[in-house]
Amino acid sequence: MIPPIAHFLFHHLVRGPATLRDRIPADPDGVAELAEAVGVRARARLGRSLAIRMVDAGSCNGCELEVNAANNPIYDLERFGIRFVASPRHADCLLVSGPVTANMAEALKRTYDAIPAPKWVVALGDCARDGGCFAGSYAVLGGVDKVVPVDLHIPGCPPPPKQILAGLLALLERAAAGG
Repeated sequence: MIPPIAHFLFHHLVRGPATLRDRIPADPDGVAELAEAVGVRARARLGRSLAIRMVDAGSCNGCELEVNAANNPIYDLERFGIRFVASPRHADCLLVSGPVTANMAEALKRTYDAIPAPKWVVALGDCARDGGCFAGSYAVLGGVDKVVPVDLHIPGCPPPPKQILAGLLALLERAAAGG
């Protein structure tokens, strides 16, 4: 009789790693072309990759999950010259999710002030536009534009990674056109 662990190991050695089975097609929606366009536009406008500082101003974390999905191996923003930075002093763009809560207003303002010019602010999701389902709460001030000026709003609850890429491309195209 073969011990269970030996059977398990043999089974997986013969079949190969599970990550290679049932792979998702390389690019069914043209995401690579969209991300490549964002990277090219960022390098043309900034001379380097686009550095983003993300701030959660009080969201439910749905938008953060979609941003994390945009960084997974399927979308992989880093390969197209889009990177997230820990310090606002290294950022070109402030990506804000969620409604601005009273506790996060000062931190958001300080983060905005720390980003060197030229800088852009992107409000990510419906809550960042006007408070969304949290509007009217005693703890919520409203959308991002109540605290800092917003250059672009990416709608959705939450917006999918492809829509986030399209929004960043629109921002860079508008910046290249002088807007």
